Formats: sequence, C-alpha cells, structure tokens
Amino acid sequence: MIQADLSVILPEIILAVYAMAALLLAVYTGKDKLAAVLVWSTAGLMAALGIWIGTNGGGTQEAFGGMFIDDGFARFAKVAILLSAAAVLLMGLEYMARRNMLRFEFPLLVALSAVGMMMMVSAGDLMALYMGLELQSLALYVIASMRRDSVKSTEAGLKYFVLGALSSGLLLYGASLVYGFAGTTKFAGIIQVAQHGEVSIGLLFGLVFLISGLAFKVSAVPFHMWTPDVYQGAPTPVTAFFASAPKMAAMGLFARVMHDAFGNAIGDWSQVVAVLSLLSMFVGAVAAIGQRDIKRLMAYSSIAHMGYALMGLASGTQMGVEAMLVYMAIYVSMNIGTFAFILMLQKDGQPITSIDALHQYSRREPGKALAMLVLLFSLAGVPPMLGFFGKLYVLRAAYEAGLAWLAIAGVVASVIGAFYYLRIVYYMYFGDEGEDLDRSNSPILWVFLMGSAAVMVFGIINMFGVDSAAAAAAAALVR
Repeated sequence: MIQADLSVILPEIILAVYAMAALLLAVYTGKDKLAAVLVWSTAGLMAALGIWIGTNGGGTQEAFGGMFIDDGFARFAKVAILLSAAAVLLMGLEYMARRNMLRFEFPLLVALSAVGMMMMVSAGDLMALYMGLELQSLALYVIASMRRDSVKSTEAGLKYFVLGALSSGLLLYGASLVYGFAGTTKFAGIIQVAQHGEVSIGLLFGLVFLISGLAFKVSAVPFHMWTPDVYQGAPTPVTAFFASAPKMAAMGLFARVMHDAFGNAIGDWSQVVAVLSLLSMFVGAVAAIGQRDIKRLMAYSSIAHMGYALMGLASGTQMGVEAMLVYMAIYVSMNIGTFAFILMLQKDGQPITSIDALHQYSRREPGKALAMLVLLFSLAGVPPMLGFFGKLYVLRAAYEAGLAWLAIAGVVASVIGAFYYLRIVYYMYFGDEGEDLDRSNSPILWVFLMGSAAVMVFGIINMFGVDSAAAAAAAALVR
C-alpha cells in the first residue's frame, strides 16, 4: 500500500529530496558559489518533471486514503507550475547575480514552494490542502524579502507574512467549521454531506471562510491589499515568480475545493465567487490607471486578471473550469514575457521600473518594443492576440451558465483596463523624447520575451493543444 502511494507522489518526492540534498550540499561546500549551478539544475529538474508529468499518466489515482489525488486536472496545473517556475528561475539568474542577491537558498526555496503548489492542486483533504498551502507560502515569505539591504523588500516580506498569517487563520477556521459540521476533512466525505444542495448554516459559514482564505492567495478583492506593495518591493525575478506559478496553483486549489468538496452546492458558492470576480475586475482595472511604477501596475493587472479567471470558476460548470484553465495558461505565458521585458529595463546598471522611462523606446529597441506591444495587446484582450481568446472563453462560460450580467461587466472592465496597457504602447511609440536606457544583451531574457510574444501571435491557430488538454483536465475534475 505504501509503495503504491509513493509511486503516485513520485514527482513531489523527487523535487523535495533534491531540494533538501542540494541544501545540505551547498551548506557544507561552497554556499553561494554554487548558486548559479543550483539555479540551472533546479530549473532543469523542474522542466524535466513538468514534461514527464505532461506526457505520462492517465486516469485518476489516489494516495494515502484519498488525501492526495493525481488526475488530469492536477497534472495540467502541475505542468504549468513547474514550467513557469523553471522559466522564472532562468530569467532572474543574471539580475540576481549582478546585484549580489544570488543566494544558494533562492532556487531551493522556489523548488520547495513548487512542491507545496503541486500538493495544493492534488489535495483531496483539508489537512493536505493546508500542508501544501503553508509549504508554498512560507517559502514565498522568505524570497519576498531576499534583498536584505532594501527597506521596500523587507516591508514586502513582512506585509506578506502578516497578512498571509491572517488569511491562513481564516482558512483554518473555515476548515474547522467544515470538519465540525461535515464530520470529515476529506473532500469525498464533505461532498456527500452537501448532497442535493442541502448545506447547513455551520457548513455554509465554513465555506465562506474557506473562500476568504483562498481569495487572499489569488489576490482577489477585497483580499488584495498585499499585492501592490509586495510586487513593488520584492526583487523583480521574485515578483515574476509571484505573478505566475503561485497564481496557477491557487486557482487550481480554488477549483479543486469548490468542485471536489462542494460540487453539490454550486448555488451556495457560485454567487460569492461571482462577486469576488466582479470586484476584482473593476478594482484592478480602475486602480491601475494611476500607477506610474510598472511593477505596481502589473500587480493591479494581476488582480483584474484573477477576476476574469474567477468568472470561469463562478459558472460552476465543466466549461467554466476549462475556460479558467485556458485563461490561466495564457495569463502565465503573457506574464513570463512581460517580466522578461521588465528585467531588461535598466539605467547605468540600476533597474528601472517607471513607465516614464519608456518614452520613445521603440526608436532604440524596435524589436523588443514590438514584442512588448504584442504582449500588452494580449493582456488587454485586443483581437487577434491569444489573450482575447482567453477572455472569450471565460465570458462565454459565464454567459452560458446564466451569468450574463457578469459577462457584460467583464467586457466593460476589459475596456477600462485597456487604457493603462495602451498608454505604455503610446509612450513607447509616440511619447516625448526619453532618456537612453542600457542595452540588455541577455540571450535568456530575449528568448523568453520573443518566445512569449510569438505564442500570443501564433497560438491563435490551435493554442498548441492547450484547449484540448484543459478540456480533459476539466472533465477529470467536474464529474
């Protein structure tokens, strides 16, 4: 029995054992001298595991009495988590090394965080859910404050830790209420108690607290207060990581809890998630208009984009889960390219994050400006970029689930949000004469920027099979 269980969680075991072994190796040998090697080896291992998970396995397997679920939905999310984490590690290598922030702990904390994320999307029990969530969060708290000589970075880590502890408290309180009224912590048992939509008041309160804790992890309004400060204060490669893999993991966990544990009570949580979606879309769109720092702008952008992803989840249907997965895969791809561009911005060796520095950028770097234009159009949902089709998926899912008001609100919010993306395009092509920025010669950043932009253009042909994979993943979750 134990051997069968261990075979199901083999990818998580490999990554966890690697992280612990590498930690011991680094501590007792060269420490930070091994940092660059660890970045490459960690990224390589995560990419290899992501490809392995994506090309192997079928059906649904359970381990440890149903506490861990390996199905198509979990595998889809894990592939996105591992590949995006590997990409961000490689993107941030040169940035961290130049600024003397490349510590051997950085790639290992990212690896341990990825283990937590993989646990989150495979959780079949409230205890397993919390273990995965806290493993992810504790690593993120540390890397948010990696820049020890920066007040903003320290503030980012502290704010994230304090508010994260509050959200964990809400989540735990909700879990204790659910356990008290359902008599079990397993999702399979909870869904049996919530048969035919008959949910007791106590169980309903537990559900609300669970949603509140999960909404914090996806930075949905009104639990978004940590996002702008953490995005701005954390080192840019760390911000890029926050904007990719953890978002995919948190949305995957959100969908897992809602459908696996409360799938018989969609009417009780659908409207709550719809309100979170509505608030997130509009607050993210409106608040980003006044931002002059591109990292803060991306923070509010992420809040708005999580609102669109939640729209798919709010529909409570298999089509909605499929739309959410497609949207998140496209969102992560867009963010990787966008942050590759942000990492290239520097003046006299110092990072630049003000959007005012992008005036007439196209004259100096026409290729990079064009790639960024494609990514910004995709983020704004301008056709025919791939981001447009991501929004079309979630809008259609909401409309067909009877949430036409939410779909209409999403279109309005998208129009508002287009302003701050197109403003950057205006600065790059038609702005005042700007100062010359340093030319970035990083081949890694160039590859990710151009590759991401190419995906946004050529992905409209067949989405590289992501849509069919998302459909299979959604079918595995919503049974």
